[in-house]
Amino acid sequence: MASALSDRLSRIVKTMRGQARITESNVSDMLREVRMALLEADVALPVVRDLIAQVREKALGEAVVGSLTPGQALVGVVNKELVALMSGGAGVSGGLNLAAQPPAVVLMAGLQGAGKTTTTAKLARHLVQKQKKKVLTVSADVYRPAAIEQLKTVTAQAGAEWFPSSPEQQPIDIANAALDYARKHYFDVLLVDTAGRLAIDELLMQEIKSLHTALKPIETLFVVDAMQGQDAINTAKAFTQALPLTGIVLTKTDGDSRGGAALSVRHVTGVPIKFAGVSEKIDGLEVFDPERHAQRVLGMGDIVALVEQVTAGVDMDAAQKLASKVKSGAGFDLNDFLDQLRQMKNMGGLSGLMDKLPGQMAAKAGQMDMDKVERDLRRKEGIVCSMTLTERTKPELIKATRKRRIAAGAGVQVQDVNRLLKEFEQMQGMMKKMKGGGMMKMMKRMGGMRGMPGMG
Repeated sequence: MASALSDRLSRIVKTMRGQARITESNVSDMLREVRMALLEADVALPVVRDLIAQVREKALGEAVVGSLTPGQALVGVVNKELVALMSGGAGVSGGLNLAAQPPAVVLMAGLQGAGKTTTTAKLARHLVQKQKKKVLTVSADVYRPAAIEQLKTVTAQAGAEWFPSSPEQQPIDIANAALDYARKHYFDVLLVDTAGRLAIDELLMQEIKSLHTALKPIETLFVVDAMQGQDAINTAKAFTQALPLTGIVLTKTDGDSRGGAALSVRHVTGVPIKFAGVSEKIDGLEVFDPERHAQRVLGMGDIVALVEQVTAGVDMDAAQKLASKVKSGAGFDLNDFLDQLRQMKNMGGLSGLMDKLPGQMAAKAGQMDMDKVERDLRRKEGIVCSMTLTERTKPELIKATRKRRIAAGAGVQVQDVNRLLKEFEQMQGMMKKMKGGGMMKMMKRMGGMRGMPGMG
């Protein structure tokens, strides 16, 4: 959806460049393109009609000011209406409402395959890391093979605690036992992963209604696969009728059709989208921001998320030590080079970074093979790790015999070792130029040192 809609809007902006004002005619031209892009993205027809009507009404009253062209002004109106459509709904948006006597119970609902179990663990990770909560997870899914063990594994990765259950137990007994344990051991939050089905059925709905009645959760989250398209709408309707939902979690929003389900499911349920799964990693869950999501849909990228991802992946203590080392004239060695390679890896995958760039930049970046770039990073790390500590500290010792040994240890060719050493020498030369505070000035300009003691 994102690329289709942004491509169509870009064409409209170009064709309207020579026009001086917004008219009935050029609004109709643009809205035809918007309507087609939304329908192709599996946005439900009633949602498309509502959005188009709102945009038409607002656009005709929109003044074209300053440097804006009519096309740019119309894109601005579409952006505002997308934000309004995704940010409405009763309940607390922008995260969970945990204002309850601990433990605050969160019930996870949805079809099998929507990603409930993984999302439960990701949510646990978010609560542990971002809100410093003590979190317990439990699986009431006694039907799907290995569901309980899966939750145990991913909960451990999330840094939360898992409550044991077994397929022989009744879901209601499991939930009550977990709630009792959470109370006695002073947990802040209890996340309950429920059973899914391959299709909506009465048994599933009765079971989850019983769990809701027994647990009285403060949050009942509907987990839906953003790639489902029209199926997501039907599922949302059924769950809305069965349960008093408080929020939506969209999974797999990094897929091709992101945006379509977000618009439709929010509209059908009348509750806010609270989180979006943005990658398969355990920390790949974001608090849903309608404005940022609308920008992605319109091909404007998500620069805020890009900055957050880069900042989270950078070890600022290590950066400060390196700056101090270079400033003192101690030099830049292969250990420092290895640290830089690992920092790049820690930024969460280059393809994930490129996905957040605005349209033109993302298109250019998309021409690069990101998988190849990431493989190259891993190969370079392997080469440096094949060196001895002495070799890393004194790269000038690495001659022909040592190069052959390093290449064999890393499973690469000698020319790969030569290429890495050449790159290292170039970076070393750059670092020498930064001696005497140049690096600190550069990092200050980049904002990297902001907020550090003594760094201004």
